[in-house]
Amino acid sequence: MLSAKRLFQEIIDNDESFRLFCSIAASGEAQGGWENGRIAALVPESQRALAPKITRHGADEDKHGRIFNALLRRRGLEPVEVPSETDYTMLLEARGIGLAHDKLRRDEPLIEHDIITYLVHSRVTEQRASAQMAMLCRYFGDDPLVGRAVRMISNDEDNHLAYCHEELLRLAAAGHGRTIQRALKECALVEARVHRDVSLAVMAHMGRILGWSMARAALLAAGIHALYLFEWLGGWRRMVALRMPERRDALGGRATPAPEFA
Repeated sequence: MLSAKRLFQEIIDNDESFRLFCSIAASGEAQGGWENGRIAALVPESQRALAPKITRHGADEDKHGRIFNALLRRRGLEPVEVPSETDYTMLLEARGIGLAHDKLRRDEPLIEHDIITYLVHSRVTEQRASAQMAMLCRYFGDDPLVGRAVRMISNDEDNHLAYCHEELLRLAAAGHGRTIQRALKECALVEARVHRDVSLAVMAHMGRILGWSMARAALLAAGIHALYLFEWLGGWRRMVALRMPERRDALGGRATPAPEFA
């Protein structure tokens, strides 16, 4: 019987697949930390109040990268180079989603539309991250190796998602509603395609490491394609809906430290 829990347990139990999984995750989180740090530094004067929250967002992402690297060290493992076809963050950028790294490397202030672009990108990708971490929490929240890390990251991702909802609703009330909705739909549809492609690539690498049969690999690929079809037919709407979160001002304080993963 193929299940998400069994699949991830198999990946966690094997050193090489666990090494690839954590390396991919750590790389993505580190990129997110850098992006948020640059956005916080370049935020326009009209949105300066957001700068501390964007900084906190980036600090959380950096912390997550350190956590995944710490999990590797606990197993006596070193990170591996991330295959380009599994680099979710860079593939999104290549398809025009989010703020281009070239823009962020320049010391030129962003404009308000750039902040909308950043928040829209974050709203969609944090929805994905929140759902994935909730699943890992459900299956591995009590695991002695990864449980505490999974719970901590999951809580942070929920905070990030709440923050995106609240700030996009604020900007919508200020007259940017139509721009935000158009951008959310475009972002969600592109993200669904990138998520499909990255998932197929990651599972192909895992299959080679773990020696999966052609039948099992084909079944997993079919499941990934089925999820994409669901999202393309209408599942994307969950990625674009905006509602005031229960967690208000979720990034209003300082980042929660994780000294045990330093």
